[in-house]
Amino acid sequence: MVVAILFLQSANGWADEPLQYNRDIRPILADNCFTCHGPDSAARKADLRLDQREAAIDAGALAPDSPDDSEMYLRLVTDDPELLMPPPETKKKLSPEQIEILKRWIASGAEYQKHWSFILPENPDTPVVQNESWVKNPIDRFILAKLEENGLTPAPAADARTLFRRLHLDVTGLPPSAQHVDEFCADFQKNAD
Repeated sequence: MVVAILFLQSANGWADEPLQYNRDIRPILADNCFTCHGPDSAARKADLRLDQREAAIDAGALAPDSPDDSEMYLRLVTDDPELLMPPPETKKKLSPEQIEILKRWIASGAEYQKHWSFILPENPDTPVVQNESWVKNPIDRFILAKLEENGLTPAPAADARTLFRRLHLDVTGLPPSAQHVDEFCADFQKNAD
């Protein structure tokens, strides 16, 4: 019962959350529409592209802010098998939830986003922190700033034995032998001196 209530609360919260093209819309279109209406000009049907906003608008498939004037939406909800998209012979069918997501997206303006790989990375300013002695590289500043913001302090540095065990588990997936641990700790101590 508790799980069901939590699920419903989270689902209702998600319904109020603004839709994002890359997270919410692109996966639906990629799975159901881009095969025939995507970037591949050889496979494209009806000379319609749904992977580009301007092309979809120019073709009349998309009317931002107005799902009832968007041919794309109308084709998803029609009862006419000749007009229904995706076509029945493809054996693809959008769920009522997916159709509702697309309707909300169109009603909210049908904004597209660039794929993350085409967005230039930003170089943010490194945060100012109180415990400068803990910082060993710029990434530490971001971690420490969040810790300080939440009233937390960093955990103490791990000893050589713990570091090697973690490293060995990460790289090999297995715990190290006692002999390997002793050899690493001896080398670690020599380099520390």
